[in-house]
Amino acid sequence: MPLSSTFAWNNLIQTSVTSGDISGAILVYQQMLIRGVCPDKHTLPRVLTASRLAGDLLFGKQVQGHALKLGLHGDRYVGTALIEMYGWLDSVGAARSLFDKSTCKDSVSWTVLARLYLTESKPQLALDLFGEMVNSGVQIDSVALATAIGACGRLKSLHKGRKLQEIVRRCGFESDVLVGNSLLQMYIDCGSIIDARAIFDQMPSKDVISWTTIIHGYVKQGGFHESLKLFQHMNKDGIKPDALSISTLLPACARMTACKHGKEIHGHLLRSGMKLNLTIQNAIMDMYMKAGYIEYALKIFKGIDRRDVISWTVMILGYSIHGEGNLALSLFHKMEEDAGIQIDELAYDAVLHACVTACAVEEGKFYFNCIRNHNTARSTLMVSLLARAGLFAEANAFIEELQIERHVEVLRALLDGCRIHHEVRLGKRIIEQLCELEPLNADNYVLHSNWFAHHEKWDMVDKCKGMMNDMGLKPQKAYSWIEHRNKVHVFGTGDVSHPRSEKIYWQLEQLKQRREKMQEPMRDSDFSLHDVDEERECSPMAHSEMLAVSFGLISKQTGTTIRVTKNHRVCDSCHDALKAISKLEQREVIVKDLHRFYHFRDGLCSCCDLQ
Repeated sequence: MPLSSTFAWNNLIQTSVTSGDISGAILVYQQMLIRGVCPDKHTLPRVLTASRLAGDLLFGKQVQGHALKLGLHGDRYVGTALIEMYGWLDSVGAARSLFDKSTCKDSVSWTVLARLYLTESKPQLALDLFGEMVNSGVQIDSVALATAIGACGRLKSLHKGRKLQEIVRRCGFESDVLVGNSLLQMYIDCGSIIDARAIFDQMPSKDVISWTTIIHGYVKQGGFHESLKLFQHMNKDGIKPDALSISTLLPACARMTACKHGKEIHGHLLRSGMKLNLTIQNAIMDMYMKAGYIEYALKIFKGIDRRDVISWTVMILGYSIHGEGNLALSLFHKMEEDAGIQIDELAYDAVLHACVTACAVEEGKFYFNCIRNHNTARSTLMVSLLARAGLFAEANAFIEELQIERHVEVLRALLDGCRIHHEVRLGKRIIEQLCELEPLNADNYVLHSNWFAHHEKWDMVDKCKGMMNDMGLKPQKAYSWIEHRNKVHVFGTGDVSHPRSEKIYWQLEQLKQRREKMQEPMRDSDFSLHDVDEERECSPMAHSEMLAVSFGLISKQTGTTIRVTKNHRVCDSCHDALKAISKLEQREVIVKDLHRFYHFRDGLCSCCDLQ
């Protein structure tokens, strides 16, 4: 290398920076000065970048001094590099001061400062700066527009976002992929999937980021069916999905009625030969776990060579919501033995959830104390643990100590314990508190009405219903659904609208007769703390989950697992009936309600009757 060639030294510095050898880049610059080679306007920006990446403000200031001596301080590339360095290593205020003194502002320097504002979570200042840039007459480029659009997304301002879209149109950037992707993300951040879809459909060219963004938008809004259709179109258009697009889509398949799509995506990945990195493996495992296929999730988990804390957390939580609290705790203990795993607060949340499922009170107390930030969600889990164990005095003392008695989620956790242990009087007090805290929540009045009905106080039942009518409150109806031959069949309480209703009810009657012959003890129907009004007034055998299970029995092949989802809690009567059905029919029945999965096998349930 010619020792006097600035070009050669610059290339060497750039190579070091690009390869991540920051100290090497600084060393090259120092050798350059020692050998008497004069830096130029291309050298200093690269060295300033190296000082920024090294976090060395003192060295950066020395380079700034070199720029002053060499008369390069006014160069736009040097000035922009200085602004960025000061913004990261000193303050955005220092960067703004340099920017204001600069005589050679261009689109890049404006954009660098705007991005610095965004890194400090000051999107409004970034947007104000863009306004100054437009008024100054500087030529706007796609990166500046994308940065301003991103600021609108952070502000969740549809009005300002639409104004920026008009600027995009005037400046002729409608066909720019970067700008289009930024508009997509901005509208999704603002909660307008309609505007996002309009942008997506108008984009003349789309890359994998475009497809991933719109798919994520639909998943975020609950549009799972549309997100799956878009993924299929993406493949037809020849866009190869990457790890991010796959992990974005998989939550759309994390439901029992959509898991077949998740299986197809998993199969597609295996057939395509795409390397399943840890992010994808964790996402697939999470999808199977949430869709009710805990055995598939476990298979993925066992196949991961180097698990991270997310891998362990997903599987621990998976076991927990599937009723296997002791297995979840055992897995957490194994994770603790792995020296390479740094247990974070999400992992502690998962093990606390496992303690609730397993009713492991002492372990729960221990792990709760391992967590520094005792937020309401974690405190609620602790209340749930104590209440499910029947330790109501201790639960109340805990609530008073943390002063969380006016949090509805805490009261509902306490009510769950009352439901399990038939603490009807305490349950009534909690219901009254819920009505006071959430006077417009119809479910609270349903709870109150059911309590009065259980105690045959019919005048109070009528009063509760009258209050709901007067306030225009409508209780949420109970529904259950089951997938069969690519169609989702939905059932309501006492539903007779299904084409096979006659056969469904006949099957339930046959099961009832067979169950009576078993002469097993049956619990009395207790709806005193139940939150569905219509189910109290209907025979348990006609509850929505029973109808869905009966449909599965008459429709699916013998021995096939029956998988049902319900939008409300499973009542005691249905829970006992489903245990009996699993024994009579010699097949597994899996029911998912709002809180957990119930696996009914051979007359037993995974929840150990703590539902």
